Amino acid sequence: MPQFLKEAENPMTEALTDLKILAFPGAPNLPLFAALDRGFFEAAGLKVDLATTPSSIYQFEQFAVGGCDIAFTAFDNIVAYREGQGAAKLVDPPDFRVILGATQIELSVVVAPDVKSAADLRGKSIALDAVSTGFAFVLYAMLEKLGLADGEYERVAVGSTPDRWQSVKAGTHAGTITIEPFTSIARAAGFHVLGQSTDFFPSYQGGIVAASEDWIAAHPGLVRAFIDAYRKGLAWTLDPANREAATSLLLARMPDIKPAVADAVMRSVLSPRSGLTPGGVVLPDGMRAVLDLRSRYGRPQRNLSDVDKYLSLSYNHTM
Repeated sequence: MPQFLKEAENPMTEALTDLKILAFPGAPNLPLFAALDRGFFEAAGLKVDLATTPSSIYQFEQFAVGGCDIAFTAFDNIVAYREGQGAAKLVDPPDFRVILGATQIELSVVVAPDVKSAADLRGKSIALDAVSTGFAFVLYAMLEKLGLADGEYERVAVGSTPDRWQSVKAGTHAGTITIEPFTSIARAAGFHVLGQSTDFFPSYQGGIVAASEDWIAAHPGLVRAFIDAYRKGLAWTLDPANREAATSLLLARMPDIKPAVADAVMRSVLSPRSGLTPGGVVLPDGMRAVLDLRSRYGRPQRNLSDVDKYLSLSYNHTM
């Protein structure tokens, strides 16, 4: 397994410094695509190796042993592994910390065409990344509010959103929870959306950017260079003048997105209610929503309320 790479003393003037990023596949990676495509990382002295993960378990197994330097992941995953509730059983896990916010995120309950209500899911299986992740907790809470109690459906760990969507598309499972572009892709294919997290949670911290506390302390210049370059990619993505170019970039980087659904995907990604957060700020209310759900559904059970213990924002100049 690759070890952490040594940081150049001055990434702006020395040879490019390798930086390994492991992210979930999805449209919220658009600022990363922009920073790569527009040369913002290279200008900051960084040679970024961006890979996507098949599941949260794989991501954190890699994260724990130095297989990536920075993870684009769910805030709930950071909480879970800090609290000993993660799906992967890590030996002596690092002190994972949030260095930047990414998205508020909109999660959708996508179901087969013959499923008309939550009641139709009784006795059927639901595809999840892992059964104890925050996005799974959002699903449980949403289904409960829609009238489907715990134990009335089967929970099956399948992996990342593309794999889950394919399992529902193939008829293996009756439903799953998705982000864009997979929600729009599913709708265009005739599948139904029973509900969306934005209808149930006023604020929810979805995606964040994280690193281990030891790595952050050992690479302060690299952290600053990354944050500055990512923010440039984010600002470019959010600029209305770049909407057409950003859409083209997303289609090029994610060929599964067809032009017919591209506008719906972009609306969700750019929405102040469900999409990217300007400046990469963190959302305290959204983080508290995550902690409330994990306090309810996480095992072993914890009473979680302190958002600050999961953050490391000293190199995040706008905080």
